[in-house]
Parts: sequence; C-alpha cells; structure tokens
Amino acid sequence: MTPSFPSPPFRIAVNGYGRIGRCFVRAIRESGLGGHLAVVAINEPADLASIAHLTRFDSTHGRFPGQVATDGDALILDGRAVAVFHAETPEEVDWRALGLDLVVECSGRYTERGQLQRFIDAGCPRLLLSNPGAHASDVDATVVYGITHAGLDVRARLVSAASCTTNAAIPVLALLQREFGLERALLTTLHSAMNDQPLIDGYHHRELARTRSAMRSIIPVATGLARGVERLLPELTGRVEAKAIRVPTHNVSAIDMVLTLAREASAAHINDLLREAARGQYAGLVDWSDAPHASIDFNHDPHSAIVDGGQTRACGPRAINLFVWFDNEWGFANRMVELARHWLESSADRERRGYE
Repeated sequence: MTPSFPSPPFRIAVNGYGRIGRCFVRAIRESGLGGHLAVVAINEPADLASIAHLTRFDSTHGRFPGQVATDGDALILDGRAVAVFHAETPEEVDWRALGLDLVVECSGRYTERGQLQRFIDAGCPRLLLSNPGAHASDVDATVVYGITHAGLDVRARLVSAASCTTNAAIPVLALLQREFGLERALLTTLHSAMNDQPLIDGYHHRELARTRSAMRSIIPVATGLARGVERLLPELTGRVEAKAIRVPTHNVSAIDMVLTLAREASAAHINDLLREAARGQYAGLVDWSDAPHASIDFNHDPHSAIVDGGQTRACGPRAINLFVWFDNEWGFANRMVELARHWLESSADRERRGYE
C-alpha cells in the first residue's frame, strides 16, 4: 500500500541549478506534485537574475508553465518563495537550519563518497545524486526508478538515480534478460551535445575529443554505461560493452542495442513483448511506437525510454538490434522526482510505524 502524502509537504533543496536542476524543479510543477514536494532552497553560484531568467525561458522545453519572479534574495515560483544561495562548497550553506527532508545534488561536481559525505556532515538529512557516482561503493544505493526502487533501504543517506542513459537502457535489458536471457549486449549511445563541450574548439575537457566544437561534428566520447548496467543488473557482469557518440542536437538521445539472446526470438516477437510491456507493467516508464520518427518527436517526453519498433531488426535466430529513444533531460528529471517521492514517503511511513 502506498503511504499517504505528508502535510505539510516534504522540503527539498536543489544543489546545482543547471539543466537537470531546472528540469527537476519544473517536473515537480508539471507532475502536479508541488503540494507534496516543496522546493524551498536552491544553491547555485550564478546570480539571481540569471537564475530567474533561465527558469522562465528555456530554449529546449519552452517557457515555465507558471509565474516566475524574484523578491530580495528569493526566487518566487507560483507565489512560493525559494531561498537562493550562491555557495561554492557544501559547508557554506546551513542546510540544517532549512528543515530539509532531502537535498538533490545536480551540480555534477561531487561523485566520490568523501565529497558526498560533506553534504551530510553539513546538515543534509539525505542526498539524491543526479549522476552515478564514481564507483558503486561511493553511494549507499543506485536506483533506477520503476525497476529497482522497491529494494531501496529507506535508511540510506546517499542515493544515486544513476544516469539518463542507464535509466533508458535498464528497463529494456531487464525485460529481455527475464524473458530470453542475454548472452551479450553492445550499446551505442547517440547523445545530444552537453555543457562539457564547447560551441567552438576550446579547452573544455581533458578528454581531447570533447575539446572540439559540439555543433560542428559527431564526436565519440568515453562512457560508463556498461558499468552502470552491470551495477543494476549484476547477472550481466562481463557481458555488456558500450560506447557513446555526441551528436550536434540540443536534446533527445538514443541507444542502438545489439543483443545476443540465450533463446531464439523473432523481431516481431520482441516488438510484441515490448509493446505489451509499454501498455502494462512499464506504463508511464517505457513507451513503444512504430511510426517513422525523428529525435525531435520526443522532446519533453517524460518516459525513460521509447522503443522504436519500426527499427527492430533480427539477424539470425538470437541476434536482435533495437533502437531506443529518450529525452536525456526531461525523462531523467521525472524519474528523479518519482524516486525522491518514493524515498521520502517510504521513510515517513517507516517512521510512522515506529521503526528506528
């Protein structure tokens, strides 16, 4: 039974108000959960005028569907004041004084346990991370909402929501592993350009390919997707490899999956399975379509993954090729909102039932 929402709502702070931080705040608003998950503070080094402007106007997702204003040092969203801090380190914010239930870390600057523990030591009761963490041991749990969230120990303090790409891949791979078994998986991500790439050639990254103009080339980059999949589906350890290619688009990415099944299946069989899952057990998490698509069709799509059934191919009885779209910003932000809600509600329910 799902626990009831608290009254008053859970209090959340966002550390790092870039692409994912802003999408997280907006996803709470658009999901109708603003009365249950209240963003009461944002820590972002940028100035308040810029923060308000980029909240109100978004080149990718359009205008904020509500009122945005400022008052003194606060950002006002639909009449609610959000305290804004401009600290460069976790210790500079008095998180404890804010009476928080959760801090969502979206800056991407903190990936190792020692770095993340600084938030807890500075008064954060729980930290939800928008990146996978450097290693599995750097967090108490890595969770893909909709697949592994039921196993989350609510006593955890440091939790990762994995990555946008992992959230797109895991539901599909988990289903096929369960139904047919997976002997091998080669995953190629075609990912939209990101802020760690320059518009023109520049010194933006130690990985030399990322120093090249994001809008002028298709650029291969390093990826931890294979290790991310193995972290969530350990039965596939040693059977997954991945590569990533950045493409000159602003948003929406895709994964080209080359899979070797343990048991025979046709392309039609695979499509039937994924289509039914999208209508049933994966409803709201994964979608399926066989229309002739372009990536822009999935901008602002809240699903973790959309299987393009028109691109499913079989090469022999056990070799399958799938093409999976995902909005790498909006889909992931929605999963983070759902994971935050699940974690906080489950923790509150545990406390109500008198557990330590």
